Amino acid sequence: MLSQQIRTKKKKLLEELGENRLPYLTPADADFHQLWKTKYSKLIFRKSDTVPAELHQMVQESFLTLREHNCFFQDLVRIKEKDFLTPVSRILIGNPGCTYKYLNTRLFTVPWPAEGYDIKYCSPQMHDACKALMRLNDYLHIEAVKALQGQNLFETKEIKDTTVIDREQSFATSLTEEGSVSKDQSSVCVPEDDRSLKNRTSYNLTLLNYMDPLQMLYLKQEPYFGMGNMAVSWHHDESLVERSTVAVYSYSCEDSAVQESSEQGLKGRDPAVWHVGLKVAWDIETPGLAVPLHQGDIYLMLDDLNMTHQHCVLAGLSPRFSSTHRVADSSRGTLEYILGQCELALQNLQTDSDSAAWSLKSLEAAVVKQVEEIHNEVEFEWLRQFWFQGKRYLKCTDWWLKPMAKLEEFWRKLEIMTSLVLSEVRKEQQIEEQRNETISCFLLLLKERQKLRKEWTARYLGKVLSVSCLLF
Repeated sequence: MLSQQIRTKKKKLLEELGENRLPYLTPADADFHQLWKTKYSKLIFRKSDTVPAELHQMVQESFLTLREHNCFFQDLVRIKEKDFLTPVSRILIGNPGCTYKYLNTRLFTVPWPAEGYDIKYCSPQMHDACKALMRLNDYLHIEAVKALQGQNLFETKEIKDTTVIDREQSFATSLTEEGSVSKDQSSVCVPEDDRSLKNRTSYNLTLLNYMDPLQMLYLKQEPYFGMGNMAVSWHHDESLVERSTVAVYSYSCEDSAVQESSEQGLKGRDPAVWHVGLKVAWDIETPGLAVPLHQGDIYLMLDDLNMTHQHCVLAGLSPRFSSTHRVADSSRGTLEYILGQCELALQNLQTDSDSAAWSLKSLEAAVVKQVEEIHNEVEFEWLRQFWFQGKRYLKCTDWWLKPMAKLEEFWRKLEIMTSLVLSEVRKEQQIEEQRNETISCFLLLLKERQKLRKEWTARYLGKVLSVSCLLF
């Protein structure tokens, strides 16, 4: 439903534009910093020289290690019941047992070496790479807390101020300084306690991206502003804790072979250099922003910026890695959660002490419905998602194999429970009204399961036959 609304908005916006293009600014434009201050102030930028050199070295070596071990994969994502192969290759690294879902594809973390977990990596280099990204994660958490605290101090001061202050003087034109929050951009926020700040900056995973533009046969053109080649189309990041900060470390492999262009054909956006683009969501009045990204630069998207604005990644000419740290919504996306759901469902299964035969404790419609919903969730949100991506995780670690084997064991018991429901509803001992209610909700979930199994079978066949479409 949400994706349909987005497609409708996009179509309407493109129709309004026609052959025209919206204006956008880069640092070469005189009004760039004023626009940043008033409309994009929750985008915080840190130049590479503000980051410890040791951390740069560790993180950049980890990127190269992962590439050498062929750990980056293009994802087969699903939009409007069609599969598309992403031009960007990715790998998810984070807390053990965490997952991240985008565009109907669930990624499973390669666990970083968190305390209390026994994780066997395929090599010492892989261990070091994951450890370096965990170090980066800790660093970005601290930076995000500082940025939000600075934002809240500014807002508190602005609320208390009774005199008009020339804010132009308080805003530095340097990209490295923290942004101020304009009342034009969003509603005034009240100061937060430390717990809230921690919840919105405690990154539990990072989605790593890699792309070499010169190896791509085709890249989509940015449609609204004419910004050139896109590596990632306009979007809001999905499946995040509300108002949580997203932190991005960018590393483009710049060398003498790729020189910055002197062309001015793209309104100041140098096509040789990677940029992050931002725009106010579904707005044709506010100019867009294109900020250049170089080796080791960091940017933070604070508070509700990810909800009120959209961002894209504009391709340069050199290969580029990025590490995008997120507070993923873990309410339904962790191993702990799905194992708990399985235990809940199996509470309705019992074994006869004499015959060892299985039976159900209850045939109430609500109980049957809950169990069958969990059955579908285990199969289609976890098992099929995991195995659809093949053995990619084994290049790093075998950590997920045991949990998946356990989920498969639970699934087999859930299949038995489905058979027991079918057997019981054929009997006529039940009260007719209760029986009909159970059958009604049960059949709906069985039909959904049948439909999803057909879809997944088609996806497997399509993957084997090859996918030629490229998406964002």
